[in-house]
Amino acid sequence: MTPAGTLLSAAGLHKAYGSTKALDGAEFSIHPGEVVAVMGPSGSGKSTLLHCLAGIVTPDSGSVTYAGRELSSMDDAERSALRRGEFGFVFQFGQLVPELTCVENVALPLRLAGTRRKEAERTALRWMERLQVEDLGAKRPGEISGGQGQRVAVARALVGGPRVIFADEPTGALDSLNGELVMQLLTEAARSANAAVVLVTHETRVAAYSDREIVMRDGRSRDMERIV
Repeated sequence: MTPAGTLLSAAGLHKAYGSTKALDGAEFSIHPGEVVAVMGPSGSGKSTLLHCLAGIVTPDSGSVTYAGRELSSMDDAERSALRRGEFGFVFQFGQLVPELTCVENVALPLRLAGTRRKEAERTALRWMERLQVEDLGAKRPGEISGGQGQRVAVARALVGGPRVIFADEPTGALDSLNGELVMQLLTEAARSANAAVVLVTHETRVAAYSDREIVMRDGRSRDMERIV
C-alpha cells in the first residue's frame, strides 16, 4: 500500500535486459521534502530503478506514479516535459556543458523553458550563491575543480524549482571532504525548497544524509524503515 501523501511511487517494477533481470518486483515511495537513499552493490538495480522513476526507462511491467498520475499513461513529449519542469538531475560527473560558462550551465533549464537570458542568469546566480560557487559564473567547466563543478551541477538541478531531484552517485567522483560539502548543500537546499531527493549511492557516509534507506539486491528492494 502506498503511504498517504506520497509524491512519487513505484510498485512491482520488472525490467530485463536480455536474460539479465535488472528489476524483479522493486517498490519505492517518497514524500515531498524527503531524502531517500537507494543503496546496494554494483549491478543490484539501483540506477535502473532511478531511470524508471524518472521516466527515462520504461519498465517491462509494474507502475510508476507521480503526483497521482502513472508515467505509463504519458506520451514521450509529456514525460520529457516532466523531466524538464518537475524533475532535476545530478549525475556522478556533473555532465555540465563544456562550451557554456558556469552561470549559463545553471541557467540552462530556465532558458529551455523560455525564460529570458538576463532573468534566467539572475536566478542562476542566486542558486550559485546558495551552493557557494557564485564566484565561478564566468568560468567554464574545464577551468574549475570537480567539487566546484558538482556544486554547479546541483545549482542547475535546483534552479527550475523541481519537485523531485534524482541524484545518481553525486559524490562518486569527489574526495571525502568535497563529497560531504556537496551532500550537505544538496540536502539543505532541497529540504528548504520542499523537494524530494532520490539519492542513489553505495556509500554509507552519503546515505547518512537521507531520511530513509531502500536497499537493492538482485533487482529487489527492501525499505529498511519497515523492517523490524
